[in-house]
Amino acid sequence: MKSYLSLLNKFKIIAKNKQYYEEAFTHSSFVHEHPEYRDYERMEFVGDGVLDLVVADLIYKNFSHLDQGIMTKLRASFVCGKSLSNYARIYGFGECIRLGHGEALSGGRNSSKILEDVFEAFLGAYYLDAGFEPVYNLISDIMLEDIKNFDVNSVTDYKSKLQEEIQTDRRGTISYRVVLEKGSSQNKEFTVEVLYDSIILGRGVGTSKKKAEQEAARDALLKRVI
Repeated sequence: MKSYLSLLNKFKIIAKNKQYYEEAFTHSSFVHEHPEYRDYERMEFVGDGVLDLVVADLIYKNFSHLDQGIMTKLRASFVCGKSLSNYARIYGFGECIRLGHGEALSGGRNSSKILEDVFEAFLGAYYLDAGFEPVYNLISDIMLEDIKNFDVNSVTDYKSKLQEEIQTDRRGTISYRVVLEKGSSQNKEFTVEVLYDSIILGRGVGTSKKKAEQEAARDALLKRVI
């Protein structure tokens, strides 16, 4: 097991209060065997709130065209257990967690739930130790590129939204047609138009027909031609 100090060195953090970080890397199973210590649950609570705020701010500043509902889904993709445990694995958090003997033997250092919790607890400890701006910068360093490169279409259903908007007071039919297909089988690009009866509402390009349809629907929603 490595000391949490190795992680602080990796992130170039100079601790003012090391107890915060000791708690952040202490699992309840360790406390059961060593009652003089405290586990990470209170730090996790703080880190969860800080993470939500910072990720929301990063999304707001980098996706000016998204509405609240889509921003909420995008944030959820980055503060979910799968995402946080993945970041914890990348940076080697598991090696620094203080676990009880049984938990360590059962693979606790690779537990997605424990890694997620410790990642949030670490952010909570850093916030309490250094304040908001340093922890904001750290989260940005870790996540910003992934946020910028995120495929928004994976959490956005523009086709359903367009269908809802049009059919609130109309009875026409929405359809999609491929107007251009180019590239090799490994590098396809599709251009799709979305039509309301015979009226072209929008056009989109994507690496698959589904993605191009979503882009066409998004284009129609932005134009608000109906």
